[in-house]
Formats: sequence, structure tokens, C-alpha cells
Amino acid sequence: MSDRWQYLLVLAACLAITAPLEAFGPGVYRQWRRLTRAVLPVAAVFLIWDEFAVAARVWSYSPTYISGLIIPFRVPIEEVLFFLVIPVCGLLTYNAVSTILGKVHRR
Repeated sequence: MSDRWQYLLVLAACLAITAPLEAFGPGVYRQWRRLTRAVLPVAAVFLIWDEFAVAARVWSYSPTYISGLIIPFRVPIEEVLFFLVIPVCGLLTYNAVSTILGKVHRR
């Protein structure tokens, strides 16, 4: 396997591992408008931050570990997906833990 798929594979694994957590509570994917409002503004800020860091040569991405698909702001698609996938995984985890703890405390 080529190293250039590692970043994408890690993101896919994060989604696969947390996807079953959707079954707990009101869900995250089932509330897609709320999810969009929570994730997109923050992702946009961090993507702009990344663009400035790359332009200033403070930050870079190893071509060894990325697919090579770059969005117009010189940020790899993997980084864009990172700012979407990881918060979604975090929200799935938070939602599941909150639901489980809520049920435990009601007993």
C-alpha cells in the first residue's frame, strides 16, 4: 500500500469506529442542520488559518502522506476532511457518552 493514502485511511477509520455511536441518543447525523452549523464555521476558520500558515511557510504537508489533491487555497483535501471528520467523530462520541451517562444517573 502506498503511504500517500495513510491520512485518508486514518480519517476513514475514525468515521468507521464512531459510526455505530449514532445509535445512541438523538443522533448526530440525524440532526444534520445542527451538525452543519456546529462544524462548518469552525472548519472554515481552521482552513483559513492553515492557508496562512502554508503561505507563510510555517506549516507544510509531506507529499509522502497525502493524495496530492489540493483545494484552491493550497490545502490538501485530507486537511479539509480532517476539519470535518474529526469534529463529527467528537460529536458522535459526546452524544453517545452523554446519553449513556444520562441513563446511568437516572437509575
